[in-house]
Order: sequence, then structure tokens, then C-alpha cells
Amino acid sequence: MAIFVNEHSKVIVQGMTGAQGAQHTARMLRAGTNVVGGVNARKAGQTAEILPGQRLPVFGSVKEARAHTDADVAVLFVPPRFAKDAVIEAIDAEMELAVVITEGIPVHDAAAFWAHAVADGAVSPGAPRTPQSTGAPRTPRTRIIGPNCPGVISPGKSNVGIIPADITGSGPIGLVSKSGTLTYQLMYELNDIGFTTAVGIGGDPIIGTTHIDCLAEFERDPDTEVIVMIGEIGGDAEERAAEFIRDNVSKPVVAYVAGFTAPEGKTMGHAGAIVSGSAGTAAAKKTALEAAGVHVGKTPTETAELVRKVR
Repeated sequence: MAIFVNEHSKVIVQGMTGAQGAQHTARMLRAGTNVVGGVNARKAGQTAEILPGQRLPVFGSVKEARAHTDADVAVLFVPPRFAKDAVIEAIDAEMELAVVITEGIPVHDAAAFWAHAVADGAVSPGAPRTPQSTGAPRTPRTRIIGPNCPGVISPGKSNVGIIPADITGSGPIGLVSKSGTLTYQLMYELNDIGFTTAVGIGGDPIIGTTHIDCLAEFERDPDTEVIVMIGEIGGDAEERAAEFIRDNVSKPVVAYVAGFTAPEGKTMGHAGAIVSGSAGTAAAKKTALEAAGVHVGKTPTETAELVRKVR
């Protein structure tokens, strides 16, 4: 089992014919991902040779690509100024999943496509990833992962994004992380155990899929035995995740919070990684997580050691 993507996922690449899109499409293909085509309105009807001897069709729109290939996953390698329209195009085509790799997307653009996804969604009371608003909560028809994220990988099944496919194999660990590089490090440190799925959710102020969304999916996944959660300073996402874990997660959870030495009031790396006073500090997040029964490591290596102990 896996969450979000598996061997049956059919992937289209928005921006496949660009330099980054072509490079990472080739990597996804080598990892066994079922990439069925790309989207570029200026090159519609053409094919692109992504790997030697392997050409993929290029469609004029996501809707056309889905109609011809029955694709259910879109991954976006498009410049920031085009990202909002590209995500909205995937939503309007009713893709089940849109993985937004692009970094540097303006916050108001991310807010716009997230609002469009929610407005397009179906009423679904109790959905953990939908903000409460007037009326019944709504679950977006299209799940968004990102923006500014490394993507999602179910080792041996599907790799959608830029996560290296050769640093780990399949196994019983589920991983959700704000940080791309820390995602890779924990996957490598635990490669002898392996992962059901690793999800890089991104560290921007507005993201689609959250820690809580992934925790809920891993809790439901019968093959995930232990969950690793990587957070960082800034905001209160980890504190809210701690509350969710306390009330809803029965499996062991191990966490790492990046930023214990970050100076107050200084933005660190990700756009959302800023602390003010005692709010958003790594220490406060560690305290909240431990109060919910989560084992928290002080370093990535210690976190990996804790995973081995709780299995």
C-alpha cells in the first residue's frame, strides 16, 4: 500500500518540454513512474524524446491530456509567473492530484489557486485538511501537494517530483516533511528499513496538503507501521499536528523540528520559517509534540535512531 501515488498512477507533466521539466521527467521515467505525456499549448500534437528511443505525446491542455491518457496526477515544472494558471488548469481538468514543484510562487497566487480548489470541491464534513468556514467544510476535488516542494514518492511504485529514487526502497515507514533536503536525509538514513510513501509538503506560508492530511492517510494505510514527521520553525502547523496525533493517531510517530539555533525574528530558508518571541520556536514545537506522545529527535541522525527503537 501507499498514499497519494502508486504503480497505477498515470502522470502528466506540465512544463515537460522545458529544461527542468524534461530533466526530471527522465528521472521519473527511470524510477518506473508511469508518465503518459506532457502539456505545452505551443507544442500541442508533437512528441518529445525524453529518454533515448522513448517519446511522449505533448498535449495542448491538461483537460486534453486527461481525455487521451486517463491521467490522474499532474506534476508542475512551470515558472512562478505561470504557476497559478497552471494549477487552476489542473483543477478545472479534475485531476485527482497536482504536485506543484515550482518555488517562488507569490503568496497571493497560492492563495488564489487553493481557494479555487476548495470552491471546486465537494462538501465533505470532517475532512481534516479543509479549513472551517461558513457552511459545511469542503474537500478540494484536486489534492494539491506544494508549492515549493520535492514531491511524493512511493518507492518501487511511483516517483512524482524531484526526490531521488535510488536512496531508499519500500518498507513500513511513512514520512511527511516540510524540508526537501531533510526528506532526502531521513530516507537515506533509514534506507535499510524503507518507506511506504514519503511526502514533501513544502515550507511556503500557504500549502495544499499539510502534516495533518498525511498523518491521517498514514494512519489509515495498513502497511505504514511508523510515521516520521519533519517540521521547522515558524507558524503553528506542528502544534496543530500534535493535537491531531494525540486525538487520532494510534501508530508511533517520530519527529524532527529544524531550527533550534535560529535567531529570533529572522527568516530562515523557507518563507514560513520565521519565529516571533516564543511563538513558532523549535523548542515550543518539541514540547507540544512530546506532550502528544511523539518521540522528538534533536538531529536527523538521532531521529532515525528513535525510529529504529519504536518499531
